[in-house]
Amino acid sequence: MIALCKAKKLDLNNKNSILTLSMDRLSKICLEISKFPHPYDNTGELRFEDDVFSTPNRETNISISKKASFDLTGNITIGSWVMIGGETRLITHDHYYMGREKTIIEMEEEKGVWWSDLVIGSDIWIHNSIILPQVTNIPDGVVIGTNSVLTKNPGPYEIWAGNPAKKVGER
Repeated sequence: MIALCKAKKLDLNNKNSILTLSMDRLSKICLEISKFPHPYDNTGELRFEDDVFSTPNRETNISISKKASFDLTGNITIGSWVMIGGETRLITHDHYYMGREKTIIEMEEEKGVWWSDLVIGSDIWIHNSIILPQVTNIPDGVVIGTNSVLTKNPGPYEIWAGNPAKKVGER
C-alpha cells in the first residue's frame, strides 16, 4: 500500500508548533478569500487590529482558513486571537427584495444593494458558519458553533449555535 497524502503531526508540547499564521500566509489567504460581489455599490476593506501583529515570537496571532469566504462589500475588521475555520462565510451585503412592484433584479438596478460593516473582536472561534449582514459586531470571547447561521449580534463570551443561531451557553 502507498500513502498518497499524509498530514504532518503537530507536537503541541513543542514550542515551535505555532498554529497562527505567518504574515506571508495571511497575505496569501486574504487574497484567496476576499470577494467583491458588488463593486459598483461599495468596496470594503479587510482590516486587522494592531494587536494581531504584536505577540512576541509570532508574526500574527490569528488563524483563518483558506476555505473561508469574506464578502467585502462592507468593511470587515478582525481583532486578535481569532480563529475562522473552513467554509465560514462572512456576508456584508443583502438585496432589496420587499414588495412586488418590481423584480429583485430591477430593484438592484435601481437601488443597488445595502451593506454593513462587521467588527470581530478578540478571542473568537467561528467555524463553518454563515454570518449575515444584520450582524455588525461579534464581541470578545464569542464562539459560533459549526454550521450555524448568525443573524443577530451576540453578547461577549456567549456561545451561539444553530440555524438560525441562538445563544446556547457562555464561556
